Amino acid sequence: MSGIAVNHLSMRYKVPVREAGLQAALGSLFRRRYREVQAVQDISFSIEPGELVGFIGPNGAGKTTTLKMLSGILHPSGGTVRVQGFTPWSREVPFLRSIALIRGSQPIGGPTELTVLDSLRFQQTIYDVSVLDFQKNLAELTELLDLEQLLGRQVRALSLGERMRCGLALSLIYRPRVLFLDEPTLGLDVMAVGMMRRFIASYCRRTGATVLLTSHYMVDVETLCNRIILIDKGIIKYDGDLNGLTARLSPTKLLRVTISDSHNHDWQSYGELVELNGATAVLRLPREQVPGLTARLLAELEVSDLSVEEPPLESVIDQIYREGVL
Repeated sequence: MSGIAVNHLSMRYKVPVREAGLQAALGSLFRRRYREVQAVQDISFSIEPGELVGFIGPNGAGKTTTLKMLSGILHPSGGTVRVQGFTPWSREVPFLRSIALIRGSQPIGGPTELTVLDSLRFQQTIYDVSVLDFQKNLAELTELLDLEQLLGRQVRALSLGERMRCGLALSLIYRPRVLFLDEPTLGLDVMAVGMMRRFIASYCRRTGATVLLTSHYMVDVETLCNRIILIDKGIIKYDGDLNGLTARLSPTKLLRVTISDSHNHDWQSYGELVELNGATAVLRLPREQVPGLTARLLAELEVSDLSVEEPPLESVIDQIYREGVL
């Protein structure tokens, strides 16, 4: 059985509308007008247990609304969802103990007078985690998040980065089997972003958790996910592997070649020159021409290094958002 199974899921809601001005504001107190918003439109997909899938799209595409339905916060207008065999909006206790919705880099909450360990033990009580499981999970999270020196400190004494790490531990101390990660690296500095990516990858390897990750940072998706689901205006536009999306949308590849001699070369005769840095040139050329040009370069130049690269995912996704090519 799939970890997550979504069939013909839809979400519509009404939002109030009125014109600007005091008269319109007074009138809206007695007679409100609404317009209907179709946030999610008949989407279907499944995620196998242990998969880590990127769920991407522009602002307003329906990503967060979908995560809220999958985690049981919102009741959909239509369709069905099964997560770990449960219907999310039924909010059954075993379901709530099996998932975590982490929105942004949420810091540890609760009374700031408590120590980090006290906060984690309180979470243990709420989620009815056995002493043995709590100790095992705490040891694992302490190692992954480097919490050893923080457990005895009061929450109010923590820096923002420390609060973020402890917040992660608080969300995962009951070892959820499904993680919904909504922009987990948003607003973090470079060091914290790297830590977050490493943690997500390590946690998934160790626990076999099923993960649906949204992010506007394509490096997050490239680093962590082999599969992506792209949603736009509430409709799934693509569901597949990263290389498949790039090949579908970009007719070109990048050829990075480094030569061992110091002579100037007419790189334009080989293809479109994208970048030249000393003895290293980057050429853009049609995919079908890569094998022939590679052989030509090796025959005509003293090549010390050569690699073929896909265009950056960032540029491919930007093309989708701007041109709506899918």
